[in-house]
Amino acid sequence: MNVVERTDEEIRAVADPLWRDLLKASNGAKYAEFVQKIAKSLALTMNEVVVNHQFANSELARNLSEHVDYLGIIRRGEHVTVLYRQRSTKRPGEWLGRLVLGYEDGDIRIFAASIF
Repeated sequence: MNVVERTDEEIRAVADPLWRDLLKASNGAKYAEFVQKIAKSLALTMNEVVVNHQFANSELARNLSEHVDYLGIIRRGEHVTVLYRQRSTKRPGEWLGRLVLGYEDGDIRIFAASIF
């Protein structure tokens, strides 16, 4: 099954816990937990030293609020993008969280994750 064929509710049932896990791992600067559900193709590009440098030097990456708002889902090709309104526990304002999901080896995996 292609992930784009799932309903919004089915996608959110997978995406929301994945997003929460990424936030927790980022806040705790835990590289191994952060990359646990990431697709192999993305994980190969995520050098542990570079990611840990981001954890150490980004106030936002270490202070993400657990309170997020779901904004919507975009379907494209074999992937879905789930959008969140993300806040920080230390910095005022709002950011756009983006989680791209697709199938890899029969499991839904993270193909991209970012905060703008």
